[in-house]
Amino acid sequence: MKKTVNFTVAMAILFVSTASFANGPKKSFESKASAADGVVKSIIDIDLDPTFKRKGDKLFVNLLNLDQEKVVIKVYDSQNRVVFKEVLEGDLVIEKAFNFESAYKDDYTVVVVDNKKAFEQKVVIK
Repeated sequence: MKKTVNFTVAMAILFVSTASFANGPKKSFESKASAADGVVKSIIDIDLDPTFKRKGDKLFVNLLNLDQEKVVIKVYDSQNRVVFKEVLEGDLVIEKAFNFESAYKDDYTVVVVDNKKAFEQKVVIK
């Protein structure tokens, strides 16, 4: 009998806590989800930066381009000369790999320009 009561109380607490989390805070969605015609246009505002991952002399660049606008990727050497440039437009996912294994010894800067924001990553080849 005691086990049944304990189990029932535990299930009731679990149900109430789950229901309260499922309803969530209304203020976070109401302020962003109001539209003139009652249709929710934008519930979540996502601001994603590109990721740079380095493995040895290789650099991997990944960017989730939700608006599918123009993205410019440039690589500069230490004298600010452009050694690589690519303009991508209309791609949802941008993945680029740079192999610096046969590059000259120098300091390189990889720049990703997305929606007037610039992100850069330094690569030093010794």
